[in-house]
Amino acid sequence: MADGLRRLVGAESGRVLQEKLESWYRDYEINSCDQNLNRCCEIIELNSEIQGQLFTILNETSREGGHYAGVETIKTRLLPWLGTCFSCATSGRLFETNLSLTQDSIEKERQLRELASNQTFQLQELQEELTSTRLQLSHVQQDLKTSCAQEKDALRKLDRLNDYEQQIQILRDEISILDAQKSVLQSRFVRSRSPSPRHSESKSPSPLPLRSCSPGRARRTNASRRACLVARFGDIYAQERLDAETDLRSYINDMERVQRIIYIAAVESFHAAKTAYRQFKIRVRDTLALGHSGPESLEDAVLDYIVRHEDLYDVQASVNEVIRSMNINPKISFPPEIDFIVISTLIRELCRVAFSMQTLVPPLDVAFGIDGELFSETKYHRSFESDFTAALVAYHVWPALMENDVVIVKGEAVTKRGALWSHRSRSRSRSRSRSTSPLLAHHLSRSRSPSPLRSGSPSKWAY
Repeated sequence: MADGLRRLVGAESGRVLQEKLESWYRDYEINSCDQNLNRCCEIIELNSEIQGQLFTILNETSREGGHYAGVETIKTRLLPWLGTCFSCATSGRLFETNLSLTQDSIEKERQLRELASNQTFQLQELQEELTSTRLQLSHVQQDLKTSCAQEKDALRKLDRLNDYEQQIQILRDEISILDAQKSVLQSRFVRSRSPSPRHSESKSPSPLPLRSCSPGRARRTNASRRACLVARFGDIYAQERLDAETDLRSYINDMERVQRIIYIAAVESFHAAKTAYRQFKIRVRDTLALGHSGPESLEDAVLDYIVRHEDLYDVQASVNEVIRSMNINPKISFPPEIDFIVISTLIRELCRVAFSMQTLVPPLDVAFGIDGELFSETKYHRSFESDFTAALVAYHVWPALMENDVVIVKGEAVTKRGALWSHRSRSRSRSRSRSTSPLLAHHLSRSRSPSPLRSGSPSKWAY
């Protein structure tokens, strides 16, 4: 700014402008029009040069003061003068435009700085959230791996549990035998050293020492066996029952008759299996009672033996008994050329599960149900073809599984209005008497090898 001002003072432009003005004033009257115009243009040109230098000095001075220095002076003095008195001056317009652009650029720069600051802050927050999320995901993955490893380890332990229980029971049996042998040997040793029978009676121990009755293997595994049997009962409902329905639908178009047949088969299977279990238990008790001496009670020994030797259960005999009972049941009918042997797979699986359920403490059984009874929400589910406003059971689809008086697994029933009157009219009109088909007779007459208990050789049933 000082250099520009010095050049302006040194050029003496202001003095030259004053001299030209005075000379033009003296000669104005004698000059022609063209001469006066030429003089005026010269003065204007000189004045514009001076103004250009002054605006240059003004720009340099405003820049030296910073972005906001002198703004108020320019607004109050320069801009109004430029707008009213110097609107045609090019340098003035350029300065005003430059000042406006400078202010706009300053404002935009400020807004950009604020926007960049906000974006930077938001980016930092997102990065922190992403880091926290990644850390949580890493912890969840680690927990999942740990849980999977623990689950696999638990499954391996459960797989070995039955083997361990069998080995423990074998070891306990061997320990009991060794204790008995030790007691006998001690008794013989004391008798051999005693001088008199009286002395012997006072010193010799009992041949079989008294022991407290401990629960057998069947009672120790009762909970696990119960859970497996309940699950198997549900699997039969979901798989074998549907397969039996498919087989029966090949011969019977009435779905109600098919479902009645399957329900009666389930009830009769449990009845036959319970009967076979009672007979089997009596034979085992009679056999084990001959040589039982502890340490567990006779009932526990009988139960343990049955649990260990469930393969001796003659399930085919129960299947034949179920089919025989169904053939004389007046509630169901069947084409004479086909026999109930077509659902023997379902009957066999139900007999096996029912027999095993009798070894539980307490045993499990299916609920008793009759057509026309009051529907119980706690005992049955309604089938989809039911009338959900009806209160009476038209017929049963699947029995409920009970433990004493407590429902373990709900059954399935169909409810319809007028079920009681429909049941009575159906019972009066239905009578049935069928001879055994050749296919059933072949199964009933099939020879079976007797089990050790039925053969009457107790030595083969040693516990």
